[in-house]
Amino acid sequence: MSMLKVIEVLAESDKSFEDAAQVAVTRAGKTVHNIKSIYIREMTATVENGKIKTYRINGKISFALD
Repeated sequence: MSMLKVIEVLAESDKSFEDAAQVAVTRAGKTVHNIKSIYIREMTATVENGKIKTYRINGKISFALD
C-alpha cells in the first residue's frame, strides 16, 4: 500500500494558467519525487492597463512517499 503526501503551492506565469501549473510541478519536482497529481484550488490573474499581466494558481501537489 502506498501513502501520499500533499503540499500546497503557489505559482505564476506570464503565459497561461496551464503554464503556471506546469511551473509549480516542475519546481516542486526539484525537491519532491513521485509526483502523482496537482489539484488547482484557485486561479487568479493580475491586470495592468486592461490586459492580463500574470496568471497565478494555488494548487495542491500529491506525491508518493518513499
